[in-house]
Order: sequence, then structure tokens, then C-alpha cells
Amino acid sequence: MDHSSEARDLPRRQRVAAYAVVLRDEKILLARLAPYLVDGEVWTLPGGGIDFGEDPRDAVVREVHEETGLDVQIGDRAWIDSVRRVTDTTRQDMHSVRMVFEGWAPHDSPEPRVVEENGSTVDARWVPLAAVTDGSWPVVGWVRAAVEEHVAHRVQRLAVKAVVRRGDTVLLARLSRYAVEAGHWTLPGGGVDHGERPAAALVREMAEETGLVAEVGDLLGVHDLHLTGTAPNGRHEDFHAVNLIFAVTVPTDAEPRVVETDGTTDDVAWVDVADIASGMVAVTEVVRHALGSAP
Repeated sequence: MDHSSEARDLPRRQRVAAYAVVLRDEKILLARLAPYLVDGEVWTLPGGGIDFGEDPRDAVVREVHEETGLDVQIGDRAWIDSVRRVTDTTRQDMHSVRMVFEGWAPHDSPEPRVVEENGSTVDARWVPLAAVTDGSWPVVGWVRAAVEEHVAHRVQRLAVKAVVRRGDTVLLARLSRYAVEAGHWTLPGGGVDHGERPAAALVREMAEETGLVAEVGDLLGVHDLHLTGTAPNGRHEDFHAVNLIFAVTVPTDAEPRVVETDGTTDDVAWVDVADIASGMVAVTEVVRHALGSAP
């Protein structure tokens, strides 16, 4: 990069800072810069300078809490932005290095608020992501570049699901507030642990979600779903679910009940298939797929 003789003669300053792209559904967490730093309303990603000897990830967690009040977790990768310029006010040859990490906060986090006093930010809020990318929300220039470079965390999950029929009803579990599509009804089942046999995983999951002893039968089909959104832990994910759907039987007179606490299901019941077909009961895509495939 070429610099004029004037820039070379100016005092040099280098600042290394760390920031976080924190997404939730279709919104992004931003902090408004204090008036003494900028003219007018300008927003930036939460973050700030790294103290001497401080790990950049620790710096992000600290700075995000100070500027938004949220306790975030940080991913392993960072996008690096390096800019050298002459500052207008202090007349310095300034070299800014910004490390931008992926961050996420729990769903039950409080609304953002500035915690630090007399700091570099005066407000914090969730802002529509589209308003940032289309330029209608006033942000510092590098924020849009950081958002464009952001890649959602990729997750592929193998799960087992049960089709349990009793007359004209099917056994379904209702998704809790900790799950994607909260309030919808889905097939009982869950993730297969590493090294676990799918049938054994389904027996375990049936016990946790329905309290019933399951006898796993034939594989009815495979269903997959690919989506990008906010996971139950608050992380923005590029999610691919692969569901193995089995025919399952349970004791004839057994009544289901949710055994796990603070899990992804909060109710379980026998649901009329006709109510599913009519749309009276809101169900996930895997339910409709399974009922269409089941004999």
C-alpha cells in the first residue's frame, strides 16, 4: 500500500480489536457508537480492543457483555480485516486490525442494553439483517463486509423417528420452547449418539420423550431437511437433518408421558390423523412425510 510522505511522518498507532457477528433469526446484534466518536447515528458490531496478553476470544466475550449485556459463546474461526489510514482528528498513521468471530447468545437472554459507563457505545439492539445488507441501516463500512463474509455453522444430524399407530391416532410429541418450530407436534425420537445403533437410540429416545417401552420394527423410510436458522442454543446454523423413520409398537394399554425435563419436548399425546390432515394440529414436515410413507 502506498502512503504519502505526510503519512510516513505522522505518529504511528496500531490497534487490534475483536468483534462478533451475532445473528438471531433474521436479526443481527449491533451497538451504536457514542456521539464523541462519529457524527450522527452510526452502528457497529459489538466488540473492541484486545488488552495486552488477552486471548481474542476472551476479549470478544468481555466486550460484547460490556456493550450489550449479553453473554455470548464464540466460534473458532475469524475473518480478518486490516486497514491503514490517516485519521482526520488526531492526525495519526493508523493501522486497524479487526478480528470478527461468529458469536451466539442463548434464546432466553435479556434484551440488549449497554452495561459499560462512559464507553464507546450508547445503545444496543437487534436490528433487521436485511436493513444492514441493503444499506438502509447506518453502519460503519466494514460491518457489511463482515456480514457478507459470515458463514453459518454447518451441522448435520442423524436422528431416528418413530411411527406409532393406535387405531386412527398416531403418537406425537410437542416441541418445547427449546426447539426449532416450538409448539409444533412431531414424531417422537431424537439424535443418534456416536457409535450408537439406531434402534437402540430410538428405544432410549422413546423412553425419554414418552415414558414407553418401544419395540422397533421395520425401517419405513428416510427423510431429510435442509435449512438455515437459529438453533435451540442460539447459534445461527446451516442445518441438515437426516431422519430414519421406523415402525414402532408399544404396550397396548400404556399411556405416554414426558420423562425428560428441560428437553426439546414438553407434551406427548395420541393425535387423530384426521386432525393432522385437516391442519387442525400443527405438525412438522417429517410427520406428514412419515404418514404418507407408512403402510
